Amino acid sequence: MAFSPWRKRPAPRGRYTPNLWPVWLVAPAALALALLLGWGIYQYAHDYFAQAAADQKPPKPVNVNDVLKATVTALTLVGAVLAGLYAYRKQLLSEGDAHRADASQLADRYTTAAEQLGHDQAAVRLAGVYALARLADEWEEQRQVCIDVLCAYLRMPYQPDPEAAGHKAGEREVRWTIIRVIRNHLNDPAAPTSWCTHSLDFTGATFDGGDLSYSHFLGAADFRNAVFSDGTVYFNDATFAGGTVHFNDATFSGGTVHFNDATFSGGTVVFSGATFAGGTVYFDGATFSGGTVTFNIATFSGGTVHFNDATFSGGRVYFNDATFSGGTVHFGIATFSSDMVYFDGATFSGGTVTFNRATFADGAVAFIGATFSDGTVDFRGASFSGGTVAFIGATFSDGTVTFNGATISAGAVAFSNATFSGGTVTFRATRFSGGTVYFDDATFSAGAVHFNRATFAAGAVHFNDATFSGGTVTFDDATISAGAVNFDDVTFGGTVFSWGPLSVPAGA
Repeated sequence: MAFSPWRKRPAPRGRYTPNLWPVWLVAPAALALALLLGWGIYQYAHDYFAQAAADQKPPKPVNVNDVLKATVTALTLVGAVLAGLYAYRKQLLSEGDAHRADASQLADRYTTAAEQLGHDQAAVRLAGVYALARLADEWEEQRQVCIDVLCAYLRMPYQPDPEAAGHKAGEREVRWTIIRVIRNHLNDPAAPTSWCTHSLDFTGATFDGGDLSYSHFLGAADFRNAVFSDGTVYFNDATFAGGTVHFNDATFSGGTVHFNDATFSGGTVVFSGATFAGGTVYFDGATFSGGTVTFNIATFSGGTVHFNDATFSGGRVYFNDATFSGGTVHFGIATFSSDMVYFDGATFSGGTVTFNRATFADGAVAFIGATFSDGTVDFRGASFSGGTVAFIGATFSDGTVTFNGATISAGAVAFSNATFSGGTVTFRATRFSGGTVYFDDATFSAGAVHFNRATFAAGAVHFNDATFSGGTVTFDDATISAGAVNFDDVTFGGTVFSWGPLSVPAGA
């Protein structure tokens, strides 16, 4: 191989070793450059002082000492700048070495903590949990990785029954500790070690307890296919302000989940496809001012969901296409001031949905296209000063919808295009001081609609274009001092009416 003086020396092995020119080549070049720079500065200084001397009266000769002093001063300044740059470069290299040393140490700590999590003894696993949490606080670049490992531990197969095969002694305490550590990092979004915006993956995990109260979910949390079979999981006073929490296809077969006094101001909680076969979910006192909770295609065969005393001022709750064969959903004393609750396409073959003493000042509750073959929807004692409750296009073959003792002063309750082939809708002792109830284009072939002891002081009830071929409609002991009950263009063909104080319409 031919020798070339310009060839760089082979780069030494090592990731951070600089690839430099040979010293015997760089040193003469640097010296020549310094001499050239000095000569240039000297010539510039000489010309400057010569011009200054020539401008004097009478002209004076150039003082060589002044030229040399200026040249040395300039070279000293250049040297100081170069020395500073060199020191700065050296500091950067030193900091890089320190950073690499820290990263290596943190990686070693990560390996140790991960090994502790896999230990047979619970005490060692607990130490691994705390070690990994502390490492996440100190190692911001890999914080998400540490969080992922803790979440992955909860996703591992778990046998809570001490008598069953595969049970690990102390495992429940380890898992609850992980949940507690996660909660502590979700309490303060402004903390430098906050995990609020990080992803939490609990897919398929088994929960038999844990406390995530006062947490702030600003990122994504995934409980898809999780199993709540026992114990209690708390999300009390939690804030969902932008992130998404997924409970899709989760199973609630015995445990309890609390969202009491939680705030949904922009985030989303998804229970779509979840199965409630025995557990309980509480949203009591929760505030929905912009977020969304969805129970679409969920199955309620025995569990209970509580929205008692909740406030709906902007968010939405969806139960579209859900199946109610036994469970209960409570909206007792809830306040609806500008919100939507949808049960569109839901199937009620059992179970109960209650809005007892709820207040409807705006917004809507929609059962559009729902099917009622059993079960109960209860609005007893509710107050309607605005908003809409819609059963448009619903099918009633059995079951009960009751507005007993409700007060309707504004807003609307709509059964337009509904089909009544069974079941009962009751407005017993309901007070109408405004608002409108629509049965327009409804079909009555069986079942019953009762307005017994209702008071009509204003407002209207419309049966316009309805078809009556069976069933019963009663107004016994009703009081009508104002308002109207309209049967325009109705087809009468078999329904039994008890008109009470109403005038019998033509054709009835």
